[in-house]
Amino acid sequence: MAEDVATLLPLWSARLRAYAPGTDVGLALGVVALLSVLVLPLPPFVLDVGLALSITAAVLVLMVALFLRRPLDFTSFPTLLLLTTLLRLSLNVATTRLILSRGSEGPTAAGHVVAAFGGFLMGGDVMIGLILFAILLVVNFMVITKGSGRIAEVAARFTLDAMPGKQMAIDAELSSGAIDDKTARRRRRELEQEAGFYGAMDGAAKFVRGDAIAALLITSINIAGGLAIGLLRHGMPLAQAAATFTTLTVGDGLVSQLPALLVSTAAGIVVTKGSSEGRADTALLLQLGGSPKPLAIAAGAAGVLAAMPGLPALPFLALAGLAGGGAWLRHKHPAASADAPPAPPANAAAREPPIAEALRLDMIRLELGYGLLALAGGDTPRLTEQIKALRRAIATEMGFVLPPVRIQDNMQLGADTYSVRVKEIEAGRGELRPTHLLAMDPQGGLPDLPGERTSEPAFGLPALWIDPAQREAASLRGYTVVDPPSVLTTHLTEIVRQTMAELLSFAETQKLLDELPREQQKLVAELIPTQISVGGVQRVLQALVAERVSIRDLPTILEGIQEACAAQARAVPAIAGHVRARLARQISDAHTGAGGYIPLITLSPDWEAAFAEALTGPPEDRQLALAPSRLSEFMQRFRAVFDTAAAESPVLLTSGAIRPHVRAIVERIRPATAVLAQAEIFPRARIRTVGSI
Repeated sequence: MAEDVATLLPLWSARLRAYAPGTDVGLALGVVALLSVLVLPLPPFVLDVGLALSITAAVLVLMVALFLRRPLDFTSFPTLLLLTTLLRLSLNVATTRLILSRGSEGPTAAGHVVAAFGGFLMGGDVMIGLILFAILLVVNFMVITKGSGRIAEVAARFTLDAMPGKQMAIDAELSSGAIDDKTARRRRRELEQEAGFYGAMDGAAKFVRGDAIAALLITSINIAGGLAIGLLRHGMPLAQAAATFTTLTVGDGLVSQLPALLVSTAAGIVVTKGSSEGRADTALLLQLGGSPKPLAIAAGAAGVLAAMPGLPALPFLALAGLAGGGAWLRHKHPAASADAPPAPPANAAAREPPIAEALRLDMIRLELGYGLLALAGGDTPRLTEQIKALRRAIATEMGFVLPPVRIQDNMQLGADTYSVRVKEIEAGRGELRPTHLLAMDPQGGLPDLPGERTSEPAFGLPALWIDPAQREAASLRGYTVVDPPSVLTTHLTEIVRQTMAELLSFAETQKLLDELPREQQKLVAELIPTQISVGGVQRVLQALVAERVSIRDLPTILEGIQEACAAQARAVPAIAGHVRARLARQISDAHTGAGGYIPLITLSPDWEAAFAEALTGPPEDRQLALAPSRLSEFMQRFRAVFDTAAAESPVLLTSGAIRPHVRAIVERIRPATAVLAQAEIFPRARIRTVGSI
């Protein structure tokens, strides 16, 4: 038997914990119990427990409100306000039922709590009780509740009006790198909570207002109903009926108004706290007694009142002494004064930002004219969101984490002008029309639509700024239509792709190595620094991204560097060439066209020999010394062949020895054209020769 009890006890304990206060089931049962009090009769003892709970809960809510550091620390207050109001109204209904049904039995017919309030606070005089009840009702309804409701309404309105600006500030700080994604999410969540809290407080103030009106109506109904029941049903004299039922009714009103007044005061404290940090007692002490001048004036005023005939001198003299003592203490310790600026700490010079901070460069900075500032904080699609998407796309495609893009205004730019700076040097500039759309013809011509002629800033294609109402007509004609943020983001993307090698710094390279999986760290430890330095790895990676080769497969790249170093290759071009051969499948896949093959333009044996013979210098630092006439001839033939096959986006195929030097020439003519060595074509890749130089 004992074993069965020992086995069942944990099971029953777990089941009981599911119904305990603080759980979802416990809260649901509590709300159902509150609603059931409205329809079910309660014995006086249970009613006493409920009234005691109402008063204690009101005191607890008031204390929590007093010791709050900020209003958002009590976001459950609107819900709690509803539940406490529902509790008081339920107890009012239960008390009314007992007063009207058992009021003739004596002063304890509705419980001892109501009897105590009816006897002690009123002093046995019904008129005094009615006056006290009316005063408490007016104070709660006309003063505290009305003022708190107005403050909550204004705070909710101002909070909602300020949300777009605060959201834009968070997005701007995130794009500039001042905060990370985690901090931005937390601040957005706090902003949403603030707006929701003040909006809920605006509505919750109506609960207290309705509670005061309900208390007045319930008390009036109880007095009239009690007199009618006492006179007509129990045959009691008018004086006895008034003394019995009115005493109980006013006692019930005082019992309900006391916690209502406490909760209303708590609501007023929460909404009047505003954006001030710290507890209310600390804030009041610092702001009222933080300066000696107001304390000294208050002490003088109290002393003058103490000297006036007819006024009691002792209370005013005591207050004058306290205020004067406080003023003297604040005068002796000016560092604690609220109106005096705080004294600089002894190590203030050490805490000042060093002058070297002024030398720090923004890796990428986007400057906007004042007419384009709305793009950074407008509705979707927003510029900041598109820049974040760009950073994710670059990281996925190239394996390179783009530095944060700092967005700032520049009053020296035109209203509709923007400028992209890389390491403080302007890398691109363009103009936008924030209220228009950019229409382009995919065939390269100018769209046949009314609008403002312009050039697309990223590629220089002819385009038109059209009215948004013409979007559908432009789309039906097959034109490409984009909004201003997308135009700017496209231009920024091209600039980033052109300067990616410059943006891949030593620190970024070290970060890429540190973030490799643990199983790859052994390779890094064997390679660096015994065979190559971090700077050498950086230059190899820069050589890859300069030709738009993804470095996302960093382990394969490191393996290629290790093999090249083992073969005694020390020059960066030689190491990069070996790594490119290891990435042949990736490179071939990147240049495979829609037809499933790589379109190639080959270099004739004569040109191969000409370039090979023009190489001079030691093997680790070969230079191309081609005659200017031959170089001009090659460039002319290159343009002619590639213009003929431009529709297929072909690549130029050369031998590995001359590939870097040919690429250096091609980059000046057609930067987007890829130059591949024969070893960089994957053996199983399909190829097709579309031309020859």
